[in-house]
Amino acid sequence: MKKLIIINGPNLNLLGKREPEIYGNLTFEDYLKQVKSKFSNIEIEYYQSNIEGEIIDKLHEVGFSYDGVILNAGAYTHTSIGIGDAIKGIETPVVELHISNTFSREEFRHQSYISPNAKGVILGFGMQSYELAIQSFL
Repeated sequence: MKKLIIINGPNLNLLGKREPEIYGNLTFEDYLKQVKSKFSNIEIEYYQSNIEGEIIDKLHEVGFSYDGVILNAGAYTHTSIGIGDAIKGIETPVVELHISNTFSREEFRHQSYISPNAKGVILGFGMQSYELAIQSFL
């Protein structure tokens, strides 16, 4: 059985409440229940932190034993050289994910420190982006 982890970064704990016109009305926990039932043949773990160092620590923890990481680093995508370096330093492939199309948003969101070290990038498909990322590991 494949073992994947979804890691969400800052402010993604507010899904369902935060800017519903961009992110929708569903909490991530409710969405995750749907995803786990749809992909019952895969072990899917979930981790969320608003703290950059905790995300780096989690990448180090899972980065040599899991089959894949799905990472929505939120705003850290555009600012964290440390998270980019952590991805470069681990063996587990990472898919960078964004719920919104970051290229249709503010200019600063067009830069990613994650993309150069990611297996791939999925953005702009709403919550379905997570399912597309999971499928990339099948």
